[in-house]
Amino acid sequence: MSLAIVHSRALVGLAAHPVVVEVHLANGLPAFNLVGLPDTEVKESRERVRAALTVSGFEFPNRRITVNLAPADLPKSSGLYDLPIALGILAASEQLPLRPLTEYEFAGELGLTGELRTIRGGIALARAASLARRALILPMAAADEAALIPEATIHGAHHLLEVCKHFAAGEMLPVVSTSAMCASTSYPDMADVRGQGQAKRALEIAAAGRHSLLLVGPPGTGKSMLAQRLPGLLPPMTTEEALEAATIQSLSRTGFAPGTFGIRPFRMPHHTSSAAALVGGGGIPQPGEVSLAHHGVLFLDELPEFDRRALEVLREPLENGQIHISRAAHTAEFPARFQLVAAMNPCPCGYQGHPQKACRCTPEQVNRYRGKLSGPLLDRIDMLVEVPALPPSALQEGPRGATSEAIRKRAVAARQRQLARQDKANAMLEAAEVDRHCIAEDAARALLATAMEKLGLSARAYHRLLRLARTIADLDDAAVISAHHMAEAIQLRRSL
Repeated sequence: MSLAIVHSRALVGLAAHPVVVEVHLANGLPAFNLVGLPDTEVKESRERVRAALTVSGFEFPNRRITVNLAPADLPKSSGLYDLPIALGILAASEQLPLRPLTEYEFAGELGLTGELRTIRGGIALARAASLARRALILPMAAADEAALIPEATIHGAHHLLEVCKHFAAGEMLPVVSTSAMCASTSYPDMADVRGQGQAKRALEIAAAGRHSLLLVGPPGTGKSMLAQRLPGLLPPMTTEEALEAATIQSLSRTGFAPGTFGIRPFRMPHHTSSAAALVGGGGIPQPGEVSLAHHGVLFLDELPEFDRRALEVLREPLENGQIHISRAAHTAEFPARFQLVAAMNPCPCGYQGHPQKACRCTPEQVNRYRGKLSGPLLDRIDMLVEVPALPPSALQEGPRGATSEAIRKRAVAARQRQLARQDKANAMLEAAEVDRHCIAEDAARALLATAMEKLGLSARAYHRLLRLARTIADLDDAAVISAHHMAEAIQLRRSL
């Protein structure tokens, strides 16, 4: 048999498209040709495969070898094709039986000694293989995360020889199983933050309704401390949410640690991050920070210091919960249903309105600083809350506030009311659903109309205020939005 066919996958976005690795041995001058739109990483597999087969004791065919990765118009990247190419060469040269290989899919990078090294995207590969009703053989380092897919059959191996013995000698590879149990973790306690009652209230509302939040205040007032405590106020992740978040993280360069399964992501990119780093990009698109924060929190500290073009790309994911990345060759789509928490100073020097330190900024400098945030972006943020400087007495003698656990219980109860009523958090309601579920008293409607007129709010702000007031009413276990719920929502959405 001079032709062998082995099954693998190509990762494009969250999708794992089927790839057929065809290996043909022909007479002629010895050569190793790799076709099928491979990138540099895939082309380099020729040398890795040659060395791995030789060092492992196999005969490398001294013939004209052609490896085709089909379909030819699908870009192929990463070193995951090393293992299927090596097995295809062994099967085509009759050093391995071909028939059993057709029941499996393979992915793995080979070291020069034949050692199998981890790859990205194990969870996406496992999900696709299970739908195709094939078992999947992966490096052991990637098999643990792939086994989180309950219906997938995953085999892990440390070395190429172990895979070959599985097919030729009957020494079966172990089936890897991982219980999809959400890990427990301890978050910073909200009780550690003294004062800042309005900001704490805003975080409770954000946790209850999945709303976005901008904290504005001088340096050292606790904005970062408050933001870092939001994950501890959120409801526990469902298994499906945890799998979605783990799938995206497994595609990233840093990978996914199975021990963190079920822990809500908290991403805090530096303000020098580019637009591509925030939303994703590359020749073959990779997920960005907004997708890595899926079902978690994205914290942008020093918000005006980010490049304006980078901030503007946040509009689509904030509105739709998805990000579309288009390239000349193909298009990728990543989910990005995150909660945005941002922080900024009131002026360039940071001390405008500080009771003890004088602000050195001119009005033009302040306007220029705040002008870095466009109106359309601010319009998509639900709450804009001031975090003022506290006097020393409040820090030394102020009482400890409610603990994160107490706030979390209230937020979870409010979220459960939302799920029972509309099967989603309030921040995710569409316009038609807002009219159906955000029922307000006449006094609340009148207050909203007055605020719209005097503050010049947009139609988007109108719906966001109703969603915000609905969450405040859910925290009070109220069926209808009253005037004081609406008043608090308007107060939390003040303008810069």
